[in-house]
Amino acid sequence: MSTLKDIMTTDCVTVTSQDNIYEAAVKMKEHNIGIIPVVEGKKLIGVCTDRDLVIRGYAEKKSGSTAVNEVTSTNIITASPETSIDDAANMMAEQQIRRLPVVENGELCGIVAIGDLAVRDIFENEASDALSKISEPTQEQQNFAH
Repeated sequence: MSTLKDIMTTDCVTVTSQDNIYEAAVKMKEHNIGIIPVVEGKKLIGVCTDRDLVIRGYAEKKSGSTAVNEVTSTNIITASPETSIDDAANMMAEQQIRRLPVVENGELCGIVAIGDLAVRDIFENEASDALSKISEPTQEQQNFAH
């Protein structure tokens, strides 16, 4: 059975809590990514997403020099490198997340995106199922729309 260590990206672009949101945004642009793990050494503290930058940063009128830890999501779902790809796809679907940090002993060792599941032919159905569930509106979003 294949596990996340077989498909995860290991050369993750990261920031520290001392970096500012402008630096995080520039790294996202340079690397064409929408999430950056926030680390202390190798320990995963949280993640900063493009959405975090907009909602908690710029929409709150925070300047580019604001510390990234002010917009960081810290209550994050993670998986271990030994997690099966099926389990990861199910976890991503249930939690409606597109990117899953891979952590071992509290240290970041990689990240898996929904696209990583989709490019593997044998996991195409799992990725498709996960993406359709991730894309489903939550009850809260449905209530908001009405």
